[in-house]
Amino acid sequence: MKKTLSLAVIAVTSAMALSTSAMAGDAANGEKIFKKKCKTCHVVEAGKKPKATGPNLAGFLTRPSGTSDYKHSKKLAAAGITWDEENLDQWLKNPKKMVKGTRMTFKLKKEKDRQDVIAYLMTIGS
Repeated sequence: MKKTLSLAVIAVTSAMALSTSAMAGDAANGEKIFKKKCKTCHVVEAGKKPKATGPNLAGFLTRPSGTSDYKHSKKLAAAGITWDEENLDQWLKNPKKMVKGTRMTFKLKKEKDRQDVIAYLMTIGS
């Protein structure tokens, strides 16, 4: 019994470590990708007015989706998503699939690019 329990604990711990490292990206590279592909529509500086095409992302981790001072789609506001690495990956991969009716159409197709941008977004704070 103790051996089975110990093996289960090791398996769960190993799986958690693998999932964490799988999402680990390069924040410095993510900032470069963000500036090249995302900054056209988004700003990340606290207190800065959002662009007409996308919200200011400063503080997005601490608020439900669709609740910033940007005119979000009703569908995104109703989704009430609390952003984390997993759902950000899903969002950046295909936002229209995640929330039908969202205004965001841009996709980051490469997994590595998504991981890097997510790592950068996790550093911007509020």
